[in-house]
Amino acid sequence: MHNYSIRVYPDPVLRNETLPVDRFDHELADLLSKMEEIMIANDGVGLAAPQIGLSLRLAVIFYEGKMYHLINPEIIESEGEDVMEEGCLSFPGIYGKIHRPLKITVRFQDEEGRETILKPEGFLARAFCHEIDHLNGKLLIDHFSPMKKNLARKKLQRRQKEQELDRDE
Repeated sequence: MHNYSIRVYPDPVLRNETLPVDRFDHELADLLSKMEEIMIANDGVGLAAPQIGLSLRLAVIFYEGKMYHLINPEIIESEGEDVMEEGCLSFPGIYGKIHRPLKITVRFQDEEGRETILKPEGFLARAFCHEIDHLNGKLLIDHFSPMKKNLARKKLQRRQKEQELDRDE
């Protein structure tokens, strides 16, 4: 069994092109289960495969008591606009106000490979957009202004140096 951990920016895997999932078997079910565990253990709402080092078009979202498995998802329609503060497990301690569609139509496959279409709104639409961004190599800070992006990078670099110093002691 792999020992997956949350990848933190600037880990290059977060920018990699993701490959479509084409095998719907027990290995996929096991991976989805592991992703759920990691997301919940880290108090996340969603987790995309690149965040644990896998360049696959795969994400999980847990919202209002329901678990969503997004396999090969794509947004096919969007409408409206909403602005809300977002965070990300790959950017610990970094938050920013992000513009997202208010409603989306998303097509994806379930664990058996069946096509599903959902029309989430509000926060759930935001979570779907956030995770699909990950699958497209787009990250939280890509939505920031140049100044805020620079501040976020510096904060993460400082934290990384502090962690390295702690390990060396």
